[in-house]
Amino acid sequence: MSESINNQMNSGFFGHPKGLQTLFFTEMWERMSYYGMRALLVLFMTATLQEDGLEMGTATAVAIYGLYTASVYFMGLPGGWIADRLIGGQRAIWYGGIIIMCGHIVLAIPSEKTFFLGLILVVLGTGLLKPNISAVVGQLYSVEDQRRDSGYAIYYMGINIGSLIGYTICGYLATNVGWHWAFGAAAVGMACGLIQYRMTLGNLQGVSSEAEAPMSEARTRASWQLIIAFLVLLALLTGLALAGVFVINAIATAKYTAVAFTLMFVVYFSLIYFRGGLSDIEKKGMLALLLVCVASACFWSGFEQAGSTLNLFARDYTDRMIGSFEIPPAWFQSANSFFIIVLSPFFAALWINLGKRMVTPAYGIKCAVGLIIMASGFILMFFAAQIAATGLKAAPYWLVLTYFLHTVGELCLSPIALSAVSKLSPQRYIGQMMGVFVLTYSIGNIIAGLLAGNFDPNNVEEIPNLYLQIVVFSVGVGAVILLLGLVTRNWEKAVEDAR
Repeated sequence: MSESINNQMNSGFFGHPKGLQTLFFTEMWERMSYYGMRALLVLFMTATLQEDGLEMGTATAVAIYGLYTASVYFMGLPGGWIADRLIGGQRAIWYGGIIIMCGHIVLAIPSEKTFFLGLILVVLGTGLLKPNISAVVGQLYSVEDQRRDSGYAIYYMGINIGSLIGYTICGYLATNVGWHWAFGAAAVGMACGLIQYRMTLGNLQGVSSEAEAPMSEARTRASWQLIIAFLVLLALLTGLALAGVFVINAIATAKYTAVAFTLMFVVYFSLIYFRGGLSDIEKKGMLALLLVCVASACFWSGFEQAGSTLNLFARDYTDRMIGSFEIPPAWFQSANSFFIIVLSPFFAALWINLGKRMVTPAYGIKCAVGLIIMASGFILMFFAAQIAATGLKAAPYWLVLTYFLHTVGELCLSPIALSAVSKLSPQRYIGQMMGVFVLTYSIGNIIAGLLAGNFDPNNVEEIPNLYLQIVVFSVGVGAVILLLGLVTRNWEKAVEDAR
């Protein structure tokens, strides 16, 4: 396998295996559909019936948004397991993409009941596709191949290019043509990704065409029975809810789900720490990693205000007129993708140059800095909200600068946290710890939805306090993690020296 890949070095994709091209464009179109649709969710749910929206209360809409984004990350856990044990990464990507496309098609149908069915399909499909396409990228390279990090950097560019396309197209259609045309455009984007994936599948050279760790026939059969039972139960509960047999309180469900995800994280982390047969050094590494996990959950609870409170602020309280052209609210979210593309090379060079100078801050310190920088964006929003409270509309640069600071915080925390999981986890538990770490994304997203429930468009005077609360909480947690990071940096060094 490694020989066939190396033979493609000069004729591949920017000096990388040709399979990277297949995965790059598949992920680009999938992210176009995901972010393009996601940017509209809260706006669509809170829009009036006269505007063809669902006219939900803000608290309910943002709770549903939080449940949706949290579920997308959570479903990546069983999605990765299905690929590893049952169908392989290639099939997981293909079938996941089909389910996603069907979800967007359902969302394009102008009906409140089909709206929720469409969300469920997108969650299931994304959980199957997203973790596995990222894993297959790594499998294109042999263990000793030095192009791996560069390959992931190129792949990450595809994600952000796709999100830029999605925000631009879907945001424009939603504002100027109609909500369901925008949802339909997301379906077309996913269809483009599926077509090119199928046409260029041979580029993968059989990588992940079969399950990496297949089970016995009996256990495989039992697994499929369990999966089918889950889907049948999900379909039954969905049908009963849509028929009005019982009513789901989105806010209460979000609260219970946040508690459930947190308990899952605590229990699993504790089992590995106390019953995993760890050495003293490995336990110190786990405690250092715990700081990173706390920082991650808190970071995403603030960062993910982008699709909820910041999105609503863009729609209702931001001056979006440039001459006679009105900027679609969803376009402001594209600032994050733009800044990621521009700043990523700078941060990659920053960490390398600091390492050359023997200045390598602890993971906890880096993540704390990222959290505090993200929080500083909400200081700007505090002042912008005060302008809105006077009855005026805030200038668009308030949101743009906020997204800039959020992006800087993301680049300080997100890739660093993933690196921390791979280096600080006990080697025999890396896969499981990566799954545990993903729970911090789910916890952060669902807390973001609950926090956003305090955003009341009819009480604009309280909005500055909401953003100030996020600042105080995030800076406070960041400061504690920063101080503890001064201690855990010695533990991190002990873990590295022991390997």
